[in-house]
Amino acid sequence: MIADAARRVGGGLVSVKGLMGPGVDPHSYRQTRSDIVAMTRADLVLWHGLYLEAQMEEFFHDLARKRRVVAVADSLPHDQLRAHAQYANKFDPHVWMSPRLWHDVIPAVRDALSAAYPEGADVFAANTAAYQADIDRLAAYAGEAMAKVPETRRVLVTAHDAFGYFGRDFGIEVLGIQGISTESEAGLNRIAELVDVLVARQISAVFVESSVSDRNIRALIEGAAAKGHAVRIGGELYSDAMGADGSYEGTYLGMIDHNVTVIAGALGAEVPSRGMDGKLSAGI
Repeated sequence: MIADAARRVGGGLVSVKGLMGPGVDPHSYRQTRSDIVAMTRADLVLWHGLYLEAQMEEFFHDLARKRRVVAVADSLPHDQLRAHAQYANKFDPHVWMSPRLWHDVIPAVRDALSAAYPEGADVFAANTAAYQADIDRLAAYAGEAMAKVPETRRVLVTAHDAFGYFGRDFGIEVLGIQGISTESEAGLNRIAELVDVLVARQISAVFVESSVSDRNIRALIEGAAAKGHAVRIGGELYSDAMGADGSYEGTYLGMIDHNVTVIAGALGAEVPSRGMDGKLSAGI
């Protein structure tokens, strides 16, 4: 998501290398030897912050003593972030799930690029304004789509707690099997608890994530079936990673467009099958 923002803001003035590709889980990712070489040679290193890249945080702080390194999501005011009982003095890092918050992260990308290459500041400012306008339009589409979900079906069950900001923005209750990090374990008690919720509230759709094993979601479906309640997979969502490189879903706009369209459609809303602008690679 950060690489996509850097490409949109930097335009033709920058060359961007994203280290974490489709399906990669940033919570558990560790830098490879080639990553270290790429970052030590770069004019600017952008990372997310908010303890998302937990296994790389020490490396980034060490690198910052030698190179220009910026944690872009750390620019957000803490009063806009979700605190979490599992992580004292830390916040839910999944801020890209809120287009409103991601809109506010983009200036940190602009400022980092401008500091690294002052000659491009005017271009970076113009590109930022255009990108933020696109994000605002995405937010409007998301709000309209999610508002069409019937009140009784406004529950999103996913593999881990990555959709809290999405739920907060669009009035959807979010239930994750694991916590805000995929490094947390999902116990049998949690799965049993969610099975009871699915049955009691007659929730018929749950969602898998592209960067997280579907094992726990399958366990939910089997547990509900054992109690006589049928639950289906409503679709695959992009949580901590985007779609394939070069695809629309491999951009931030496409990632969120896909998620909104799949979630709203599976929960009972009438939405365009190919998303906001008809660009989704497969209809819902």
